[in-house]
Amino acid sequence: MASSSCAQLCLRCRSLLSSKTATLTWQHSTQVRHCTAVTRVPNKILNRSSFISGTHTTTQARQIWKQKMCHYSDFTVKHLETEAKEDENTEEFSRTDVVAYKSPLLQIRDAAPVTESQMSLDLDAAAELSALEEISDEEAVAICVPSAMPPASTSLRDYVDKSETLTKLVELGVNLWKLEQRPNVGSMLLRLDFNTDVAPRLLFLKDIGVEDSRLAYIITHNPFILTENLENLQSRVNYLKSKKFSSETVASMVSRAPYLLNFSVKRLDNRLGFYQQQLSLSVSNTRNIIARLPRLLCGSLEPVKENLKVCEIELGFKENEIQHIVTSVPKVLTINKRKLTQIFDFLHNTMKVPHHLIAKFPQVLNTKYLRVRERHLFLQYLGKDQYDPDQPNYISLDRLVSLPDETFCTELASATLEDFCLFQKTL
Repeated sequence: MASSSCAQLCLRCRSLLSSKTATLTWQHSTQVRHCTAVTRVPNKILNRSSFISGTHTTTQARQIWKQKMCHYSDFTVKHLETEAKEDENTEEFSRTDVVAYKSPLLQIRDAAPVTESQMSLDLDAAAELSALEEISDEEAVAICVPSAMPPASTSLRDYVDKSETLTKLVELGVNLWKLEQRPNVGSMLLRLDFNTDVAPRLLFLKDIGVEDSRLAYIITHNPFILTENLENLQSRVNYLKSKKFSSETVASMVSRAPYLLNFSVKRLDNRLGFYQQQLSLSVSNTRNIIARLPRLLCGSLEPVKENLKVCEIELGFKENEIQHIVTSVPKVLTINKRKLTQIFDFLHNTMKVPHHLIAKFPQVLNTKYLRVRERHLFLQYLGKDQYDPDQPNYISLDRLVSLPDETFCTELASATLEDFCLFQKTL
């Protein structure tokens, strides 16, 4: 049956070759479907007990179909080439039309033969591009991947290896984990160039006397100094020196108040004038206060004004007493208001210490409240809480708060440190 069908196919193909190209293409596809249907005939006539013979028959039919189709394709190619030569001078049928109307089978057979060397090259190229192929450790190490900045990150740690600026800052001792918690600081540091932005400012700080060990502290607390103009920084240093601050004092002030050089000369001058007028101090005393607590020039003035009012109105100190307190302990100007009033209340109302004694030993206002309370109660328990200098067994407030625990117990309380520790547990 298969041989007769293929013979009929060949006769039909000969008659079709003399027709137009469009008709040839349509009938060609029709005959291909017909041949496909012929190969399915043995499968239809198989019975349930002859599976092996049915498979063998199907295989033979497929081989016959492939041979006939190859013969049909060769015959078609020869005919089309002959017909193209005869009609090459006509406009209705050209060689390009023949190529355009070739079937997929003809296109595959017209392709240039591929040699073994070309095939091996293609396979090698495909292997190089394969992402699933396993490679050795040496090949993996040899792969060069261009380094690129992460597009986004919540930590500067991801950029340290790719940024020279961050690498140098880490080597200097800057705490990047503190800087990355501040808004926009991380992106600012990534935009800075170490040689043109960071290094000149570090050299400037060293030139004015800042020690190397303080550079990391300054940048950690004030990274914006790396963006300040060098001329502005120099003008601010020159202004402080013009106010009789020595070079060593200026270096110490910058080391302890990192934001000092970020403020303009006008602001620094206004701050110095404020403290001198508000406290009615001399120029030397004002300079002494600022040198001891340089952050008075950097912080807000509102807490300072509030503490001065508290000392005058709530605590009841006189103007000369406030001056003495401030010049002795400048930190009283910035201390927390609640802490200031709490300590004063305990000293004045519980310990019965008068104003003039508190003003004489103002460091008690800057000590820890718990320290004063525990020591006073321990002395009271021993019957030695005597703070009047006109009475015997007098205990000065200075020694009360400044001595270490062991010395306090032996010299003031005449007790052992173990006794004091046991008493603290009862509080």
